Amino acid sequence: MIAKIVRGEKMTGLLSYLQGPGRANEHTDPHLVAGDSAIMAWHDDNELSHEDAIEIARQLDQPRRVFGTEVKVPNYMRDANGVDVLDSHGKKLRDPIDPFRDGNVWHCSLSLHADEGQLTDGQWGAIAQEFMDEMGFTESSGRSPARWVAVRHGLSSNGNDHIHIAASAVREDGTKVDLYRDWKRASEAVNRLERKHGLAVIESRNAKIGERGYHRAEKHRAAREGSSELDRELLSRRVRACATASRDEAEFVRRLRGQGLIVRPRMASGRSDVVVGYKVAVRPKGRAAAPVFYGGGHLAKDLTLPRLRHEWTDSPEASTAAVSEWNAARRGQKPVTPGRETKVVSDPKMLERAARDITAWNKYLNSIPVSDRAQWARAAGRTAGVFAAWSHQLESKPGPLAEASRQLARSAQVPAHLHRPRKAGTMSAGGAALIVMQASPDLSKAVSYALLLRQLIKAVEAIADAHRAAGDAHRAAELEMFARVRLEAVHQVLPQSLPTEATEPPVLTLAAAEAVRSESSTHAAAAASAEAKRQTATDFPTAPGRRDAGSPLPSKLESRYVSRAATTSEKGTDRER
Repeated sequence: MIAKIVRGEKMTGLLSYLQGPGRANEHTDPHLVAGDSAIMAWHDDNELSHEDAIEIARQLDQPRRVFGTEVKVPNYMRDANGVDVLDSHGKKLRDPIDPFRDGNVWHCSLSLHADEGQLTDGQWGAIAQEFMDEMGFTESSGRSPARWVAVRHGLSSNGNDHIHIAASAVREDGTKVDLYRDWKRASEAVNRLERKHGLAVIESRNAKIGERGYHRAEKHRAAREGSSELDRELLSRRVRACATASRDEAEFVRRLRGQGLIVRPRMASGRSDVVVGYKVAVRPKGRAAAPVFYGGGHLAKDLTLPRLRHEWTDSPEASTAAVSEWNAARRGQKPVTPGRETKVVSDPKMLERAARDITAWNKYLNSIPVSDRAQWARAAGRTAGVFAAWSHQLESKPGPLAEASRQLARSAQVPAHLHRPRKAGTMSAGGAALIVMQASPDLSKAVSYALLLRQLIKAVEAIADAHRAAGDAHRAAELEMFARVRLEAVHQVLPQSLPTEATEPPVLTLAAAEAVRSESSTHAAAAASAEAKRQTATDFPTAPGRRDAGSPLPSKLESRYVSRAATTSEKGTDRER
């Protein structure tokens, strides 16, 4: 269940909207399911007319009008697209002329996922009453109650069963309801109600790894411009691809600019040589349109500049080069020192090297303890970066590869206190991301792509196993289903050819992997250090050692295609979230 809170000033306007037809004529049979006892005694569950809505609004607003209580909330500035305006430190800006606005109306919607079906009026009434008890609007707070009602008017345009709670922020005695950090308290209350009433529990909220929601203005802007995806989704994927493929911060800046994005650094206060953040925007299609910028933290938790820096080379020379590139981007000048991002990979053998890189990456995943949430989040983010880089190269519009990147990026979101900097020498999938991002279009039918996709599916399934071991079975099932259905469909259109004499190497189960991890932990540091030196020595790093013989396709996938493999045994097989 999702809780969304909005503050306003006109109770009559809110009730008129809830009783009216809605933006897409989706409102049907508007009626009350819970609320102030006096109001419920008069209106009960009868269908509301416009006159009823106006009368209920007046009753809700009566204490404020009688006592003359003023309720003020910060008046943050927004641009023409409805996006909050941020200052140089990334904080929302208040209107300098009118820094506060009236906020006496408290509007909260409680919405179920469309897959959860519908609740009865009685169930919604009980949920609304308990929710308002926990939010401190009722007598259970030990103070004078505030007036409120819960309105139900059918499913949303997306099929979600929901209710709207309209409440006054002024109590019966004229005092104000304490609404400090109400969004956080509402989230905690909803989490308890989900468990109590047997509703689907949103594990991402419970584990504090949820994604930032999308503003309605973003969706309207995309629809108005005919875009196939929101700007924030496109920016998140491109930034992730560039960050994964880059070896240092200067290269990251050049790659972003090479993607046609508008890039701006955020400097430390009073400094011109210290960059503490960044923001990016899609270049507007029309000259009159203003770019809409998003900071790294608004794209994803793991795309802030401090977190990205943990994956790059850190030295005085690298920092100086990065500042020069940031300043060039800010001034609209050409890149200072173009590097390996300008190269084009045209040798098919480079794709084989990328596949071997991911093979080594999968061996590294087998060494991560299932309890190490920070390392698994990093692994998910880096694997998402490889998919994002590949999507940039092959997909003209968002497809399965872009969706794979988005799915894995969700698994990369962890709170700041759980994030751990990358240890020196820890493996990275950056080499594979670099190769697929810069691969020539002439390689689009290379057989090595099928092998690469197989290895990436193995990485997805390893991350799914980690979710399952952590108790998040639902997320694990989502990843496995995506790998076995959507990515397998991609695999079917790729050229496939493997030696018929190859044999399948054993695939470790989660339990077996745990045993191997305990035995090989003493060797992991030495192997990682050697890998770091090897990757530093070349622009296009490859996996160390020789590739294992046979198909790297996970056994989980092969079991579903035994009959097909039998019919093509003379040609060889090749398959692969």
